[in-house]
Amino acid sequence: MISMLLQFLPFILILWLANMAEDRRYPEAPQLGRGFAIASYLMLGLIYVMFFLGGLFLLTLSLLPAEILEPEPEVNVRLLGIGIWAPSLVGLLFFIPRVRRWIARAIPIDPENPVHVISLSMSMLIILELLMILGIGLENLAAIGESENLSVSISELWTQDIAMLLLGLIGVGWLSRRKFGESLARLGIVKPSVREIAFGLGIGLLLVALAFGLEYVAAFFGISADPEVEELTKQLLGSLFTTVPGILTLGLAAALGEETVFRGALQPRFGLLLTSLLFALMHSNYGFSLSTLIVFLVGLALGVVRMRFNTSTAMVVHATYNITLGVLANVLPDF
Repeated sequence: MISMLLQFLPFILILWLANMAEDRRYPEAPQLGRGFAIASYLMLGLIYVMFFLGGLFLLTLSLLPAEILEPEPEVNVRLLGIGIWAPSLVGLLFFIPRVRRWIARAIPIDPENPVHVISLSMSMLIILELLMILGIGLENLAAIGESENLSVSISELWTQDIAMLLLGLIGVGWLSRRKFGESLARLGIVKPSVREIAFGLGIGLLLVALAFGLEYVAAFFGISADPEVEELTKQLLGSLFTTVPGILTLGLAAALGEETVFRGALQPRFGLLLTSLLFALMHSNYGFSLSTLIVFLVGLALGVVRMRFNTSTAMVVHATYNITLGVLANVLPDF
């Protein structure tokens, strides 16, 4: 739990510095707050530079003869190296104003806003993690998970999602340029009405049915679930599906943390499609599979709910979807 919190802490600090810079920035005096902005850019840039150099090192190793390198047979060292340095390079490119102005034509960001700069750059960490996992190999990770018992516990999942909640709150300006209530309003986190709760429950159940339907159609055309994805997911989350607290955690914790960051903080700036794509790719244990497509479609539905209602209603949908899947995993053993 402490280790996980420490992983989030630098990025929370970077976002706080960027918000402090934005709080002091005015059109008449754009130089105000520049020190905070530079500090946030340097911190995130340093992280990317270290990743970039590490990726280049791995890429260089991949060029050596196999008898010298002697890697694990399933580890794709070249993909691992590219998967580290390429997203790091893109993350660094986002610090260039011209690049951001070009991106601002497609998504509603302010290319001069330090918070938007940092958020855009940090999105590459999702791609980096996914490509790293693909380079190592889902089968390898599943084997490691089985031998080292790396299953995610209830406390770890809550720690991760509470950290994501803090990341979202700090990211939109809490403790810097917005009060707590204003931050919640910006995130779309409000007290849901009875109608919104009922609507969220219904949409969550409908999404479960649609996921089943998509899997059935895919199986009809010979597209089955990836066994490596299923094995890795079982190793990481399987223990949570066997208890009521575990199933509730899968629903409630994920709804709290993931919806705060993606639908609450990112979607108003990144738009529906990009946010849903990042949401799907964040589930890196699925790799590129049918499960990734399903998560992307669920993300689209959650995004529409956020646009039509609020993030709180999207949380109800997300929790209902995850909890229902957890219950079905016990009711239907072959599920």
